[in-house]
Amino acid sequence: MFAVLPKHVFLFNTLLKMSSTPMDAKETEEEKPFVAKSTSDLQRLKLMKLMKNPEKPVLIPEKPKAKNSPSIPEFVRNVMGSSAGAGSGEFHVYRHLRRKEYSRQKFIQEKGQRDLLDEEHHKKLAENKKKAEEATMKRRNKRLKKKGKLKEIQMLKLIKKNNEAGNNSSDSSKSGDDTQSENINE
Repeated sequence: MFAVLPKHVFLFNTLLKMSSTPMDAKETEEEKPFVAKSTSDLQRLKLMKLMKNPEKPVLIPEKPKAKNSPSIPEFVRNVMGSSAGAGSGEFHVYRHLRRKEYSRQKFIQEKGQRDLLDEEHHKKLAENKKKAEEATMKRRNKRLKKKGKLKEIQMLKLIKKNNEAGNNSSDSSKSGDDTQSENINE
């Protein structure tokens, strides 16, 4: 007798057999159908099949679109109730109109909540962007201040070095002049 396999496992094994082309008779004898025991095994098999031919394009489904407003009229002109005196057919019409109205109100409430959440999200994004810009500006100012101090220190060292070089050359000329004037005075 045949073993009963779950439908998805049977279909997957059938696809796997169709996609694989055996090279030798030995390979076909060695290959036994792999039964996926869990969803992770099934996913692994699907990935293995995908990776056999990486050039093959993969169809990725798009994100489902948001529901648009239902095509329910804003107001109902033929207002009726479920009170006694209405015909038996009218009650079903009333139930249908009531269900439509409830779905319209539910849609309006969900849209309002969604808009509120979107608005809060955009406010939070703007606030985070403002904080990031402030932090960046603070770091930039600190960096420029540090850079300015380094330039100032380098300029002071250069001036000091020039002054010392100038003093040394003038000291050597002064010392030579001093010795000549001392020799003359003697």
